[in-house]
Amino acid sequence: MRKTAPLLLSSLAAALALAATPALAQSKGDWTIGAGVHQVAPKSNNGSLAGGTLKVDVDNDIKPTITGEYFIADNLGIEVLAALPFKHDINIAGMGRVGSTKHLPPVISLQYHFNSKGKVSPFVGAGLNYTTFFSEETGGALAGSKLKLDDSWGLAAHAGVDVAVSDKGSLRVDVRWIDIDTGVKLNGEKIGTVNIDPLAYGVSYVFKF
Repeated sequence: MRKTAPLLLSSLAAALALAATPALAQSKGDWTIGAGVHQVAPKSNNGSLAGGTLKVDVDNDIKPTITGEYFIADNLGIEVLAALPFKHDINIAGMGRVGSTKHLPPVISLQYHFNSKGKVSPFVGAGLNYTTFFSEETGGALAGSKLKLDDSWGLAAHAGVDVAVSDKGSLRVDVRWIDIDTGVKLNGEKIGTVNIDPLAYGVSYVFKF
């Protein structure tokens, strides 16, 4: 369930405060590596199971992330996102916490960077996500049952801003929307689909090679 992101807002303010530093140009053939921390916040309404009788809520989680981007042309790059496994509690209305799962949501995106020779460089991107779920557990009303979440393919969108802090480094504040829908099986029987569709937002340090 999404919550307000004070970390994102404060990081953006800090980034803009550093706008007087040198520019970080991004040209064809450049590589960047980014290391940071992001929160995955599923949308508020995650759907329902068992013919619409069980309303599902998936909690947020925050983990370290890493990105790599290769510029195929000036200002235009291909980025890959990776992270440590995110873990989410699964709740059902009226039952409370009934399980949890871990997932990895790698994303590959094509991104365009505006004003890449300036000190503040916004960017937008779009790409493809593959999410794999594992380590599903049950508890509460579903304790002892076997829970399985199917892997998911979906589209992704990305936007953010880089603020140069040196000629090689920048502070990045960004947000990413990911289309994640997973089929749910309980004791081998399919009982519906959960629509996670999270926002992933956070801050990272990006270094250019």
